[in-house]
Amino acid sequence: MKSIVFFNNKGGVGKTSLVYHLAWMYADHGLKVLVADLDPQANLTSMFLDEDRLVSLWSDDGEPRTIRDCLRPLMSRQGDILAPVVERLQPTLGLIPGHLGLSRFEDLLSENWPKCLDGQEAAFRVMTAFHRIILSGARQMDADLVLIDVGPNLGAINRAALIAAEQVVLPLAPDLFSLQGMRNLGPTLREWRKGWHKRAEELPQGVAIEMPSGAMQPAGYVVMQHSVRESRPVKAYQAWVDRVPLVYRESVLGEVVTRTGDSEGLDASGLPIPEPANDPHMLALLRHYRSLMPMAVDAHKPMFFLKPADGAIGSHIDAVRACYKDFEALARKIAANAGVMMG
Repeated sequence: MKSIVFFNNKGGVGKTSLVYHLAWMYADHGLKVLVADLDPQANLTSMFLDEDRLVSLWSDDGEPRTIRDCLRPLMSRQGDILAPVVERLQPTLGLIPGHLGLSRFEDLLSENWPKCLDGQEAAFRVMTAFHRIILSGARQMDADLVLIDVGPNLGAINRAALIAAEQVVLPLAPDLFSLQGMRNLGPTLREWRKGWHKRAEELPQGVAIEMPSGAMQPAGYVVMQHSVRESRPVKAYQAWVDRVPLVYRESVLGEVVTRTGDSEGLDASGLPIPEPANDPHMLALLRHYRSLMPMAVDAHKPMFFLKPADGAIGSHIDAVRACYKDFEALARKIAANAGVMMG
């Protein structure tokens, strides 16, 4: 089982929609996929489930239906996590639903991060809670892949969520804000990774807690929702897209880069940083699918599953096919990087 988190501390880049579509794509290709909604806004959960089901899931009757319910004993300091009840969307696709009350876990995580350095068992149970809940859910459905969605910030909840992930995929918008977000995110990832490894060494001997590796290795970036003219991003976006490879290497990978311009530079070997189209770290350049997304929201399904009955007629049919090919290619790249075979 491989775990991948989709993370950008800049909001509004289409991250949650990306996770939603990739989950359905992997399931369509026969992989067993578990999706964990660790964003306190729970937007991914609302994409998967209709309002009636959300009302049922978010009732306060004590049943462990959401991530917040699984954490309730820890949050009340009366016990450890509860095993999740995975919401089965289809036989090969499951969801650990999110909950708006997850935000109340933030303070407990912040409080226990330094306590791990003192070797306190209770602190390790708090810090590994997401990992252990996800692991339990993955075992229930024998998952091949876990996709994790988180909120757009650098807070304690996201730190714990990323500790539970082996790889990090970075969705970006082609703009100044995403570039600045990478400059903040890269050093933070390295700090969290180093901090967790230091704390993991302090786990007392004989304490049986399943510990995450805290690898959170950068697996590449996806440039989202650009406008297209003649199969290329329009000029206004292209200037920002061109800067991404250099900033990604410099800030996220921590490589030594010699800048020769805003979007040009040399790597540590003195070789030119490749353009986006040739950058091995770029997983995809996803176009803006315009009217497909509102149609998909109304139909409560991914854009690439839209049918004529959903309103996908005329030119929309070709757009749906193109959308499927785009997401299929992206899914294959991410799976290959994670060492997962995709049929």
